[in-house]
Parts: sequence; C-alpha cells; structure tokens
Amino acid sequence: MLSLPIDIQPKDAVKEIKEINDKITKGLEFLSSLKDEDVDIGTAPKETVYTEDKLKLYHYLPTQDDLLETPLLIVYALVNRYLVADLQEDRSLVRNLVKEGLDTYLIEWGDPAPADKYLTVDDYVNGYVDNCVDFLRERHGVDKINVLGICQGGTLATCYAALHPDKVANLILTVTPIDFHPGWDKQNPEVGLLFNWGKGVDVELMVDAYGNVPADVLNFTFLLVKPFALNFGKYHDMLDILDNEKAMMNFLRMEKWLFDGPDAAGEAYREFVRDFMRDNQLVKNEKMIGDRLVDLGNLTMPILNCYATADHLVPPHCSKILGEKAGTDDYTEMAIPSGHIGIYVGGKSQKMLAPGVAKWLRERA
Repeated sequence: MLSLPIDIQPKDAVKEIKEINDKITKGLEFLSSLKDEDVDIGTAPKETVYTEDKLKLYHYLPTQDDLLETPLLIVYALVNRYLVADLQEDRSLVRNLVKEGLDTYLIEWGDPAPADKYLTVDDYVNGYVDNCVDFLRERHGVDKINVLGICQGGTLATCYAALHPDKVANLILTVTPIDFHPGWDKQNPEVGLLFNWGKGVDVELMVDAYGNVPADVLNFTFLLVKPFALNFGKYHDMLDILDNEKAMMNFLRMEKWLFDGPDAAGEAYREFVRDFMRDNQLVKNEKMIGDRLVDLGNLTMPILNCYATADHLVPPHCSKILGEKAGTDDYTEMAIPSGHIGIYVGGKSQKMLAPGVAKWLRERA
C-alpha cells in the first residue's frame, strides 16, 4: 500500500476546500461593494489654520480643557503622506496626542507641481517649517514651541532645531535617521538596505529625467527592500481575513496610504539622497542648509528620541547616535517594540508612544 508523507483524509480536504471557497466568496462580495471613500483615513477632527503654496497647517481640535500651554508641531516626511499618523480611529497618533491634552498641529506638504522641482531642503526647513513655527508662536503668544518629527520629517526637524534652537522648547523624534550609514548585518541583510541602496543611486540622472520624482518610483523603491514579503506575502496572508470585514478595512486603509503618496520635489530629493544618504553629512556636522552649518551640538533643548526595536528601514542605532552628538544635558530614549510603521499603527504603540510623549513633555512644562 502506498504510504504518503502527509495523511490527507478526503472528507477533511473537501471540508477545507469548501471553507476556503466560502471565505473567498464572502470576501469578494464585500470588496465589490466598497467605494474609495468607504476606506476612510485621516478622520481626526481638524481645521486648516495656515496655508502657503501647497502647504496646509492642520490644527487638531482639542477634546479637553486642560491643554499643555506650549503647542506641538508635527513635521512629517516629504516622501509619503501624513495619514499613517491618523490611519483609523483606534490607531491614530494624532488622536492619542490630543487625548493626552497636547495642542497638536501637523504640516501637510501637499503635492508638488512641476515648478516645485526647484524647491531645496533650505526652502522646506528655513522657509516652510520656520514660517509655521512663527505662526504658532504668534498664535499662542509663546517664544518657543514643541516640535515632533516623523521619519524623514524628524531629520528635517532636527536640522531646524539645530539652526533655530531659540524657537524650539522640546524636540521629539520618532524613527528618525541621523546616521545614514548603518553598516551591513549578515544575519539581517534587509535591515538598513534602503540607506545602502541610496548611496548607489544615480540621483542626478533621476532628477534630471523626472524633475519631480514620481510617487510610484519612490514606493517601488520601498517595496524592493522586502520584495517577497511586501509584494506577495501580505496578499497571501490577506486570504486569512477575507471574511473578516473589520480586519479587511484595516488592511485596505494601510494599502490606501501606501499607494497614495505624493511626488517628491526634485532638487530637495536630490539634495537629501546626495548629502544625507550618500555623504552622511548630518552626523558628521558637515551639512550646510542655506549658508549655515547644521551643528548637532546646537541641539541644547531637551530631546526625546523614540525608535522602533524591529525597524528595518531606520535601524535603532541610526537614531540613537544622536545621544552622542547633541549638545543637550536632557536626552531621553524611548524604545517601542514594533517596526517602522508599527510605531504609529501597532496595538502596543497606541499605549506607549503618545502617552510617553505627553508624560515627558508635562515633566518639562
């Protein structure tokens, strides 16, 4: 009698095939009934209080009277949208910050037009960010505000705080690259791979060819860091939740955010890849923005540096190096057990990041 390595019972196989078929049928019925507006992201109540060119400054409406006096400005990255910080009601950094009594503002960069390809890092840091900071200082009648940076936005916030320390009361960074040369880990070869690739990109040719770098090109670059997991694995895993509408909506919100990024302003992108990723000028204290040197020693304000322990895009040591470079005596690190995106949307991080930021700020109010 033929012996098989796996004991397959016909009844069990038929039952499992039927369950899979029912799950796929239910999932397809649900998906076919959805419209784009049904996949709602960025729903935290807010108002636009300042605009400049494509930029909008959002104010998230407070939910309590006991607000921290100093406002908090969130500086987001240039290469994707801020909506990961407000993905859904129960997984929203901005909602959690508001709930903690922080008067929260966020910069939405908008979509660069063809003429915006000439915008530089100087335009963003000493132009847009500085104008938003001055607007909030006047609006709230304070000399300094609190600044929170997200990923690449944290790098911009770090540069801003080093150039304008007289306007920043406290600096909070989340998964922020400071050292862009993470080295090579044979055990985890994909960790920091984006930085290693960035060092070899012909960014001059890319910007000359495109002008503004298309969002699809940027997104494809991110997906290639883990090509099988990010291009195939997640859709394979999606089969397990096809009949779970809540889980499917969570999945679709993340997909909507991932594939709806803005283009990147050409010159700023060229400068970022060349000076930060390739030449690693920031951590070396060699980066010039405008006619001024970005000296990390000028970061004399209190700093809270939050990193994700399983971050494959910005390895923890790429962020933690700031503790050795900054000029402050009040430097704190917060480790969040998550990945690069999970620090904002993960279940554990909802109970750690915003409450930890609020506690740290109130201790320094």
